[in-house]
Amino acid sequence: MGANTESDGNGIGLDRYWKRRALALAGVLGAVGLLAWACGGGTGGAGEDERVRDASAVDGAGPPPPPSAMPTVTVTTTTTPGAGQADGGPCDHDELVVNMSAAKNVYAGTERPEFRVTVVSTGEGSCVFDRASLDVRITSGADRIWSSAKCRKEGEPKATLQRGIPYVDEVAWNRRRDCEGNVRARPGTYVATLKGATARKLVFTLR
Repeated sequence: MGANTESDGNGIGLDRYWKRRALALAGVLGAVGLLAWACGGGTGGAGEDERVRDASAVDGAGPPPPPSAMPTVTVTTTTTPGAGQADGGPCDHDELVVNMSAAKNVYAGTERPEFRVTVVSTGEGSCVFDRASLDVRITSGADRIWSSAKCRKEGEPKATLQRGIPYVDEVAWNRRRDCEGNVRARPGTYVATLKGATARKLVFTLR
């Protein structure tokens, strides 16, 4: 009886020892599993939040709305001629360029001195030019010999000038004093000037 009793006592002690060891191991495994679940759950939540933020960023990065059409504005400019440039009106003296020239400067015998007068308008459009305003004057020193304005026929038509197109007037002197005079001019040096214009004076000789 004594031997069996000791044997049974040792067996019960071993059983209790292994039970405590098993419970301790189970507790450790349980703690490790709980920790692993806690870590796995936290990572999954962060991943969901990141995916939600990424989805929001994709939605916000969509193509911008098409620009609205800009209105088209058309500007029309109309140029109105000035008062002195009215089409068909009288020519403005300040817009006329007048010149006088002669083919020769020496006339012998019965040759008549001839002068070429050109008038050019610089104004816009057309204008009416009074030909009677052209006055070629012949002088010898202080002696006034002849004037083309006095010898023109009355009622001569006026000329219409276009911008940049010269009007040409040929003026010839019959070598007589005045218009109807019978006195011929003497041989000598004479000067032709264009009254009211800046054209240069022409000096010529009668022989």
